Amino acid sequence: MKTLILAGGFGTRFSEETDLKPKPMIQVGPQPILWHIMKIYSHYGFNDFVILLGYKGHVIKEYFTNYFLHQSDITIDCSNHKVEIINNKSEPWKITLLETGLNTYTGGRIKQAQRVIGNEPFMLTYGDGVGDLNIKELIEFHKTQNKLVTMSAYQPEGRFGAINFGDGHAVNSFSEKPKGDGNWINCGFFVCQPEAFDYITEGDSTIWEQEPLRKLAEDEQLAAYKHHGFWQPMDTLKDKNTLNEYWEKNEAAWKLW
Repeated sequence: MKTLILAGGFGTRFSEETDLKPKPMIQVGPQPILWHIMKIYSHYGFNDFVILLGYKGHVIKEYFTNYFLHQSDITIDCSNHKVEIINNKSEPWKITLLETGLNTYTGGRIKQAQRVIGNEPFMLTYGDGVGDLNIKELIEFHKTQNKLVTMSAYQPEGRFGAINFGDGHAVNSFSEKPKGDGNWINCGFFVCQPEAFDYITEGDSTIWEQEPLRKLAEDEQLAAYKHHGFWQPMDTLKDKNTLNEYWEKNEAAWKLW
């Protein structure tokens, strides 16, 4: 099963970095967050990726073009211009890099991948979030639901600490950032049947998170897999720093490999 990764957005909140590279190439530890996402899927045996490029897609192409070389021990014979790989340490990844347009929206990028997906189920995620989801459990859950699309849902923490009251006005205790108001949000790990492409009807201007998902829900073709573990998007500089702090302290819950 192929995994589509949306990696074409402008990443305007990271202008100090995205002036030079696309958001999925912002580093967490020694590697870009895109690499971390791929390692999550690879841990469960899914190594066939379709990366949907847009803004500064050439940076991602250059990274993966050189990745095999950078992960290998090599012998260079300057007399005959030969390079010999003597120890390949790279993952068994097959990576298709699709140019989907600079200003194309998420649904349009997904639709353009139909030509390489064909009539097969596929997975889909964003190029800026990591979690400790069990991908095999997610797929098995999808199979039991008989829906065209399963999305992963997550209950985020509240923004502020909470006061726990006893009788009257007495304060019993404080809770640090408890789970929010009971709502669940889309955390981006999808499993899709190929018929999901039919819900992308406005070409490159289609936003996946709007009309397609709404219509799937109306048609009772959208299921939610509730993830109770770790998930963290990289939407702000604070998020990036948080992820790097987890990595540096060996507390990266998404590091399943």
